[in-house]
Amino acid sequence: MFTGIIEELGTIRDLRTAGSSGQIMIGAGKVLEGTEIGDSIAVNGVCLTVTQISSDGFTADVMPETMRRTSLSIVGRGDKVNLERAMAVDGRFGGHIVSGHIDGTGQIRDFKKEGNAVWVTITAGCDILKFIVEKGSIAIDGISLTVAEVTDSYFRVSVIPHTGSETTLLLKHVGDPVNLETDIVGKYVAKLLEVKTEIPSDNTGSAGITMDMLREFLT
Repeated sequence: MFTGIIEELGTIRDLRTAGSSGQIMIGAGKVLEGTEIGDSIAVNGVCLTVTQISSDGFTADVMPETMRRTSLSIVGRGDKVNLERAMAVDGRFGGHIVSGHIDGTGQIRDFKKEGNAVWVTITAGCDILKFIVEKGSIAIDGISLTVAEVTDSYFRVSVIPHTGSETTLLLKHVGDPVNLETDIVGKYVAKLLEVKTEIPSDNTGSAGITMDMLREFLT
């Protein structure tokens, strides 16, 4: 589990693929502190398991599903990536609950500067947008951000100078893909409400949601 608060920028040293899977080697420093083989590190929001550690980097395996669903399939040597170690139970929870399991990718539509911040607009499919709510949380390449606006074809976030300087988001270009993970709480609620609506609510066999149902589910 992660928080979406990026700890450092790593550098892709190598990406060895065999078919649709492979290994990724990343140069890093801070995230190596206290890290052991088998630990999890989020790379651009993707939860990866550390398989090798050196004094200045680590290696992780990348599964076919990860390559299919994330932008790691297009990274190359020298590219910068956002890194975050798994959340420590005794640390501050500064972002939101991030699992590191990517829902899919979006595409940067535009950047617009306003004062000291930058508006970033990202297009995405309806299967992702349906879980994004205004003033809710979204992880973009592993960065915890607040949604300022959402429509049926895109959403927008505002990036403050600190976030811009400590992450890769403002290094992107229009048209670049980004990994998206929507709020896990919303996904669980939607799934469980879907199950509830499959249960007939009256003698006619029709399905519905009642306040009693919600109370029963939430208690």
